Amino acid sequence: MSTASHQKPSRTHHPAKRTTPKPPAKPARPRSPRTKNLTIPTDVNDIELKVDGVEVSLTNLQKVFWPDQGITKGDLLRYYASIAPVLLPHLRDRAMVMKRYPHGIGGEFFFMKRAPSPRPDWIELCSIEHGSGNIIDFPVIQNTAALLWVVNLGCIDLNQWYARCDDVDRPDYLHFDLDPVPGADFDKVRETALIVRDALAELGMPSYPKTTGSKGIHIYIPIVRGPTQKQVWSFAKQFAGTLAKLHPKLITAEYRIAKRPKGRVLVDYNQNAWGRTLASVYSIRPKPLATASAPVTWDEVEDGIAIEDFRIDNLPQRVAKVGDLFKPLLTARGRFRLEKVLGAK
Repeated sequence: MSTASHQKPSRTHHPAKRTTPKPPAKPARPRSPRTKNLTIPTDVNDIELKVDGVEVSLTNLQKVFWPDQGITKGDLLRYYASIAPVLLPHLRDRAMVMKRYPHGIGGEFFFMKRAPSPRPDWIELCSIEHGSGNIIDFPVIQNTAALLWVVNLGCIDLNQWYARCDDVDRPDYLHFDLDPVPGADFDKVRETALIVRDALAELGMPSYPKTTGSKGIHIYIPIVRGPTQKQVWSFAKQFAGTLAKLHPKLITAEYRIAKRPKGRVLVDYNQNAWGRTLASVYSIRPKPLATASAPVTWDEVEDGIAIEDFRIDNLPQRVAKVGDLFKPLLTARGRFRLEKVLGAK
């Protein structure tokens, strides 16, 4: 168990501590996840599998989650097991917000922050104290076993925090969520993405795009951890507002839905606020074709991509070919020092 701070919570400081369970006989968190030999059978509805040295209970595997496609909960679990080696490094050490679809994409869903109880004793927690003094125990997805556990709860997409549990107020990246306003198509989203890329490049900021798996594009910028989430949000707001003024016929930064001009693309900065989350890279989305949030290259954005190009049935094969295009988000090299544009020393 580790504690980030003993100060009282405030708007810019939230004490957090990570609870690490006692490991089983074999380590539950291997450095390099290996799921090659993990097989989730197709001919049973419930099963217990030994993964990472622990028993994982998987239930209702034959329940159909995508009726039009005939995709089952078991298919979803098999996808995440196969993509785990590239996905897990992006989830580790971060609180996870659960968005649960117990009856698939056609049923009701609900958000859940607190790790459910009862739960396996090998699930790690990130306990975050909020301004009200309320402490929320979020689950932390450290390995394949925990990944299968959270997906088995009905989580179709995964929504982790931007900051790690040892300092939940200082994120490792900032991002922009490009979302078409009614009347705008995906071609306009791609055009906007290239404008955002070029504007960031003028500031010396590297950027990495991924499809949202829904309607838009996410653009991530790896930063050196230091600025608070509020400072990151403030920069993103100013940046988006500037682009909206420079390209008023294409871009809006208006957060109020009723006031957004039609036919524009929203450069959403507000998702950088503390406690907000976006669907993670490699997440499957609760959309009719089981589309995925897939990292892409800027060349692909320029050449023309579509949301439907990346799905549960083809993304693992693509990753096997191109690798993890979001790996720069994980490395120490190549990160931008945001203080340069914040006016900090």
